[in-house]
Amino acid sequence: MAVYTQVSAEALASFLAKFDAGELVSAKGIAEGVENSNYLVDTTQSRFILTLYEKRVAADDLPYFMALLDHLAAKGLPVPPAIADRDGVEIHQLEGRPACLIKFLPGVSVTTPTPAQARAAGAALGQMHRALADFSLERPNTMGVDTWQGQLDRCGRDLDGIAPGLFESVAAALERILARWPRHLATSAIHADLFPDNVLMLGDDVTGLIDFYFACTDLRAFDFAITHGAWSFDPSGSRYDPAIGAGLIEGYGVLTDEERAALPILAQGAALRFLLSRAWDWLNTPADALVTRKDPIAYLRRLDFYAANGDALFA
Repeated sequence: MAVYTQVSAEALASFLAKFDAGELVSAKGIAEGVENSNYLVDTTQSRFILTLYEKRVAADDLPYFMALLDHLAAKGLPVPPAIADRDGVEIHQLEGRPACLIKFLPGVSVTTPTPAQARAAGAALGQMHRALADFSLERPNTMGVDTWQGQLDRCGRDLDGIAPGLFESVAAALERILARWPRHLATSAIHADLFPDNVLMLGDDVTGLIDFYFACTDLRAFDFAITHGAWSFDPSGSRYDPAIGAGLIEGYGVLTDEERAALPILAQGAALRFLLSRAWDWLNTPADALVTRKDPIAYLRRLDFYAANGDALFA
């Protein structure tokens, strides 16, 4: 469920009046996503996405996200920039939340990608990284390697309530990963959350890269590692699909020798990052919440797989 803030028809019509976007015809809440409130908005002129930013997205970060999207859109990438109103303003307030009217992109997110679709997603990620080489703004990764010890400490021994021995397993993995983390690799702005549901496709073609609200400055190859872990396994993390993994690598196509050599530990770090955030949500999301908790053990399985097979996998 991804409608936390309700918007009345009257409030939305008043909001749209600031734009050259036509008059409101209909609006429908969008169930996908867990971070913000999203509506599909049809007007007499076009179709848009209305996003209201909830507590996990800091209002002070929005100018960075909007500038990044504008930069990518100007370079021809299929991203959804915010629509400016008649005064040139992109970020507004609606129902007590920061809000943006966003360009609608066609396409659907795939739940079981094919190798050809994985190749296209990898190519789109590589194109995005090249386009961001001259993007000058920076934002720290608030879920990056230097935060993982603090996240583990916050979860503490409560992790063992998710699975027996989980705290010790995660602590040992974190120690191993921190000892080998490659801090010398190339950095840029990265997406940091390019799961299949954040890529829109029509057939084998990428029509949209969306949901940039974890975007930040970090290792470029770490972004690829996040994408590899998100696409190459079944949802439970129990089965790795080598054709999907190979398709992503083939499509991306811009890994240096140093980046490729670092992928085994970067992939473990990516798995640990999502294990920790999912574990925190699992432990702290009320049972009656509208948000569906995601299983952290699915990322423990990925972590274990990469630890056992990463060197051969990325050779």
